[in-house]
Amino acid sequence: MKQEGTDRFSLRGKVFHKIREDILSGKYKDNEELKEVAIGEELGVSRTPVREAFRQLELEGLIHIIPNKGAYVTGISAKDVKDIYMIRSLLEGLCARWATEHITQQQLEEMEENVYLTAFHTEKGHYDQIAALDNRFHEIMYEACNSKMLEQQLRAFHDYVLRVRKKTLSQGQRGTQSNKEHKLIVEAIKEGNPEKAEIVANRHVMSAFENMVKSGLYEVYGNGEDC
Repeated sequence: MKQEGTDRFSLRGKVFHKIREDILSGKYKDNEELKEVAIGEELGVSRTPVREAFRQLELEGLIHIIPNKGAYVTGISAKDVKDIYMIRSLLEGLCARWATEHITQQQLEEMEENVYLTAFHTEKGHYDQIAALDNRFHEIMYEACNSKMLEQQLRAFHDYVLRVRKKTLSQGQRGTQSNKEHKLIVEAIKEGNPEKAEIVANRHVMSAFENMVKSGLYEVYGNGEDC
């Protein structure tokens, strides 16, 4: 089943995902008004797909539409971030469990290579590459779980906290620790142990959240600042 307004390949879907990406990346600030005409001109589309995207964004809680006034960015609060990580920890665990049962040899090999490459770039301090590899690691696992519904939900949650995740991976030893946790997930999947895979994947997400709180980035959301 495909949610209305989220098909990345339709015009409406492309507009929706572009505006959502701009909100999550910090291009638009909290409480900033989004103007249909300006966004339509920027994206080269009419007001109709922009208006439809606004309705979908309101359903996701990223904007608030005030009748006869306009659409305003709501963004993501500190509580939203905490909720996302709590839910993600459970869903990622389930994803790892199902991936253990359905992963292909090619996907497994790519996950192993991902861990190797991440270790290399971590040693070199290449944080952009680390963030890209981290994203890809989770994408492979989402694809391997063999569930469109679960993959869709996890990708959405993954996107929501993208800014703060990039920050945490570049601070202290989180990049190294995160990759060690990825390695544990790969080992559990390779062993064909779904219970272990679920546990280590769950702990991985919780570890990421705990590190974010420890680093002070969690409070940034509460202050409404750009991460």
